[in-house]
Amino acid sequence: MENFVVSARKYRPATFRSVVGQQHVTTTLQNAIQSQHLAQAFLFCGPRGVGKTTCARILAKTINCTNLTPEAEACGVCTSCVAFQENASFNVHELDAASNNSVEDVRSLVEQVRYAPQQGRFKIYIIDEVHMLSNAAFNAFLKTLEEPPSYAIFILATTERHKIIPTILSRCQIFDFNRIKVDDIREHLRYVADSEHVTADDDALHLLAQKADGGLRDALSMFDQQVTFAGNNLTYKDVLQNLHILDYDYYFRLVDALLRENLSAALLLLDSVMQQGFDLHNFVVGTAEHLRGLLVCKDPITVQLLEVSENIQQQYVRQAQAAPLPFLLSALNLVSQCDRDFKQAKNQRLHVELTLMKLAYLNGAVQFVRDLAPAASGEAKKKTSSLGEPAVAPVAPSSNGHIAPAAATPAAAQPPAASPAPTLPQAPSPQPQAPHLVHAPAPADGPEPLPVESGVTELHDTPSIEPEATEPVAPRHQVRDTAPHVETGRPSMQGLEPTQRPTDVRPGTVPMPSMPALPKLPSLGGSRLPGLRDVGTAAASQAQAPSNKNLGAESAAPTGPLPPIAPELLQSVWQQLVDERRAQDKMGDYMILNRPVAADANHVITLMLENPVQVVQFNDFRAEFTTELRRRTGHPGLLVQTEVTTAAPTGRKLYTSNDKFAYLAEKYPALQEMKQRLGLDADF
Repeated sequence: MENFVVSARKYRPATFRSVVGQQHVTTTLQNAIQSQHLAQAFLFCGPRGVGKTTCARILAKTINCTNLTPEAEACGVCTSCVAFQENASFNVHELDAASNNSVEDVRSLVEQVRYAPQQGRFKIYIIDEVHMLSNAAFNAFLKTLEEPPSYAIFILATTERHKIIPTILSRCQIFDFNRIKVDDIREHLRYVADSEHVTADDDALHLLAQKADGGLRDALSMFDQQVTFAGNNLTYKDVLQNLHILDYDYYFRLVDALLRENLSAALLLLDSVMQQGFDLHNFVVGTAEHLRGLLVCKDPITVQLLEVSENIQQQYVRQAQAAPLPFLLSALNLVSQCDRDFKQAKNQRLHVELTLMKLAYLNGAVQFVRDLAPAASGEAKKKTSSLGEPAVAPVAPSSNGHIAPAAATPAAAQPPAASPAPTLPQAPSPQPQAPHLVHAPAPADGPEPLPVESGVTELHDTPSIEPEATEPVAPRHQVRDTAPHVETGRPSMQGLEPTQRPTDVRPGTVPMPSMPALPKLPSLGGSRLPGLRDVGTAAASQAQAPSNKNLGAESAAPTGPLPPIAPELLQSVWQQLVDERRAQDKMGDYMILNRPVAADANHVITLMLENPVQVVQFNDFRAEFTTELRRRTGHPGLLVQTEVTTAAPTGRKLYTSNDKFAYLAEKYPALQEMKQRLGLDADF
């Protein structure tokens, strides 16, 4: 049985001229070879199946060719070319970075670079999927990549350029490979089909090229699959059936049914699509693409943007002529909304059917809006005339028989109640005739605004938004106190009205306002430095001593005894806070607070601690803890003070074995005798 070779390998390009769709890269490489301006490192980036590795091999083959053509192509007959084609060239080394991505692999590569080529001028190293190298391997490769020997050239290929470190990118010439156009892929598939003696429809090849999404290798793989399925006669229906793709005919039939407002046909078409196993989301996306194609075909200039075959393009043009532009725009908006909300819908089929219902009656809705437009404009005109603007202009016949508008007078602009409208002179006639009216045609978008110089005035007074004029405000006299305030402690009188100044003030003195007496806080115990509050209180008492005689009696008034705190309530709330600290994994706080407490008559809780370190730790969360304790107990005057316990003096401490033995020997003298008889040592 003959071994089968897939088309992607059998028809792989061997020269720069045979590369499909990458002329910007091949032209640059050919010019570099002709001018001998070859860089030491190349980086080929791009999506899969566009020819990165193929161009790297062609470049490696062409560089060492001894008989280049005038177009800088390899001859294919010299010793170097033949060795390359037979995979026996010692000057071309290809490395797969996906399986050789460690530092040891890069070190082995660097060791090979040291040896000059036996034949030819250059040694070429092709590293495919270079983004798979580890960071350590990249760093080990940096120096060799930047300053390689004169005979070494590196060609790196990757599909994910963003994963390569910038220090590698800066040392390479970067070539970006583009996705191959649909027409280029179709032409190459036609060449392969003719070479394989396969009869294929243009629509079938175009569908394969479109399904490949810019990758020639994917297109050739699908071509081989279709030939295996359908034989040497490849038709459009066979490709649709094998690739499980919705035909364009479905979308043409759907739009025809929607334009005819035939909802039943649209729903039956949707059911047929589902019965064949197609995904509803793909159907919605395909409908949106079809509507976009119809919009593109509305203008002959943009028809070229539609990447379909010639036959299908003509169908698009015919249907685009029958579909109104408002319908296409509104339908595309509804389908896009359905696409966005498809994933969140619980009943996805009903969601798509509701969209089809809206599309089916879209033309009727657009026509209904158009019918309402004239009526809306008529109401607007009627409202405008009711506001005082004349809808028709009265005219009077002139002496020569022509109809002329009546002259406008200033009185005509005033309201009817203020002054009656002047009567227009009528021409004598044997029979009474109706007054002649000249109707001014109104624009479609409503009446145009009148110019300022038209002489038309309002028929009523417009209220002003400005406030009514009031009596002028008399300037106020402000008293400014320039005396220093620090020494006397008197408040400034700047900005006060003369009537607001106190009248019972002796010259040169200002009484202090009475303040309620603050409760005296108990001492926290221990010697402590005076705080800012203490310093401020002392300074205030010294500065305001002469003027606070009357306040002393008020501040000395008793405030009354504090309500007692139930010990059970205090202990319960305290234990709750302690348990919460333990649940929060704050074991340091738990060890400090886990002890019985009690409050005295002044609502002061004394927390006995073992050492000053615990006092510092408690002070870190004292404010938060005290606030929560006050809130839960309902006593806002609770205070927690700390006190370090003093341990009672103990006897001597036993540290060594000799100390322990001496202590026991004092209590039990027989031990000393036993030690001497047995010859024992205390250091055990």
